[in-house]
Amino acid sequence: MTKYEKEIYDIISHSYSHLTAEQIYEILKKKFPNVVLATVYNNLNKLYKNDFIRKLSIEGMPDRYDRTERHDHIVCRDCGKLSDIKFEDLTDSIKRQFKNDFLSYDLKVFYICPECKKKRGME
Repeated sequence: MTKYEKEIYDIISHSYSHLTAEQIYEILKKKFPNVVLATVYNNLNKLYKNDFIRKLSIEGMPDRYDRTERHDHIVCRDCGKLSDIKFEDLTDSIKRQFKNDFLSYDLKVFYICPECKKKRGME
């Protein structure tokens, strides 16, 4: 791993914030002031392709990056807040239904978070 790859991997592995490339860039710039955003994107793509990190794509939002530890996500449909949650592991069920090997699955459940419910007057 290059110094940038290692540092980006460490940033993501120690974060529970589901950071965007731009947020990772701002953190990385503190240690490596000369780093450019393209370097961050290139290294994120390399880490993702080699299964060191997860990429979370949600329509209408920038991609976010996460550690590979098995977990799922809940996403507020209004504000986009993304939170970790652990649902029952569906691997065996998917294997039975899929009747084939698969790489992984990413479960995202959409809801309205308590803060947005208050804004809507739902609580």
